[in-house]
Amino acid sequence: MKKAEFFSSRWALILAALGMAVGTGNIWRFPRIAAQNGGGSFLIPWVIFLFLWSIPLLIIEFAIGKETRRGAVGAFGKLLGEKYTWMGAFVGFCTMAIMFYYSVVMGWCVKYFTASILPNANTFADTQAFWDSFTGGIQPLYFHLFAMIIGSFVIYKGVVTGIERANKILIPLLFGLLILAAIRALTLPGAIDGLNFLFEPKWEYLLNYKTWLEALSQSAWSTGAGWGLMLTYAVYMQKNEDIVLNSFVAGLGNNSASLLSGIVLFAAVFSLAPELGIEPAVALSDSGPASTGMTFIWIPRLFQAMPLGGLFMAIFFLALMTAALSSLIAMIEFSTRIFMDAGLERKSAIFMVGVGGFLLGIPSALNINFLGNQDWVWGLGLMVSGMFFTFAAIKYGVDKMRTQLINTEGNDLRAGKWFNIIVTFIIPIEFIVLISWWSWQAITLYDPKGWWNPFHTFSLGTCIFQWGIVILLSILLNRWLFKRSAQES
Repeated sequence: MKKAEFFSSRWALILAALGMAVGTGNIWRFPRIAAQNGGGSFLIPWVIFLFLWSIPLLIIEFAIGKETRRGAVGAFGKLLGEKYTWMGAFVGFCTMAIMFYYSVVMGWCVKYFTASILPNANTFADTQAFWDSFTGGIQPLYFHLFAMIIGSFVIYKGVVTGIERANKILIPLLFGLLILAAIRALTLPGAIDGLNFLFEPKWEYLLNYKTWLEALSQSAWSTGAGWGLMLTYAVYMQKNEDIVLNSFVAGLGNNSASLLSGIVLFAAVFSLAPELGIEPAVALSDSGPASTGMTFIWIPRLFQAMPLGGLFMAIFFLALMTAALSSLIAMIEFSTRIFMDAGLERKSAIFMVGVGGFLLGIPSALNINFLGNQDWVWGLGLMVSGMFFTFAAIKYGVDKMRTQLINTEGNDLRAGKWFNIIVTFIIPIEFIVLISWWSWQAITLYDPKGWWNPFHTFSLGTCIFQWGIVILLSILLNRWLFKRSAQES
């Protein structure tokens, strides 16, 4: 009989949940998407969708994980029955596929942090050349390997000794670095212009549907809602833990980290960019290959123009690396839990995940276009995963889930009827609108001539093709997956 693992306290669980939620999307993606969508105007729908998408899905994940004590694959089978196990398998592969290239991204952060602390004034003399030289060679493969080794070692140590201890260091360090960076950024001349752009609404943007859809996308991706990561951590919750309170803390903590990152970058860029003859909004909103432009091209270039810029740059990339590691740990545990449910011991499972994650991440490490494709396919796949969790709640019975699994004895916060309405009606509508919008963009904007082609990087066809393969295999293996992952051993 395997001994069950649990987080030692609510504080430990909350830190782990924050580590899961706060990642590179908060520091890297949020400022860029906010800049592209009117700054303060974007914040309004972004906060609204925290409560209309992200937190309800986090509550569902917490409830399912706590009730079933299974990872994504086994949880769907145990909660809904054998024929729905394939949905959990899709969720499982979707998040694993993100892990393969997310480790590469963490490797980039490690590279830039180490480069920023080396005593070489010419390291970032030409930031574009530095980036091209780095990503065009084999170095990303070594840093990808380093990231997988560090993340796997934490998971190898277990829930308390590994995940819990790591997040007790990483999350306070991350918020401390962001606060320190924000204080420094706010002392720069012209920083107030950046804050005005970030917090002052431009009402015309609120009349643009794109602002609302981008806000929903950012909230969904940044919080980790629908990924299955919170479900995995919920497996290790104590019986008397408050699901609703923990979900709100994770969601609000995630948004707080995003706002801190926004303050840092908007203040710094609006202060420094004009001195170099650069339009601040251009630097903030530049996507570049695989959405890397602002973070790895513009930030090093701008930070060099300020007093003690090297120190400030090191703080920024250390914060980015810390955020990446805390989320990568959650992804590796997510994958490890699935193999443990199938009967492997933790040590054997983490070996398979670590080696497999490294090998399957090699194409993304060596080819940034491949990484961009995988980010496109499985980033959108998370919308499908979120809908599968919503379906699970509806199939189980939303009110039954709320009264029996969520509002358990001793809760400080309870889910009211609002939860039923959001899960039953609002999230399905949001999903239909969001997936339709992204599909329309793929057809009309990203790849209008080859939108159907499964081998184009940003086509609708590549999403349908890759999702279809995973769904087909999951359905074909459904019974075997149920027997291995959902049934009691």
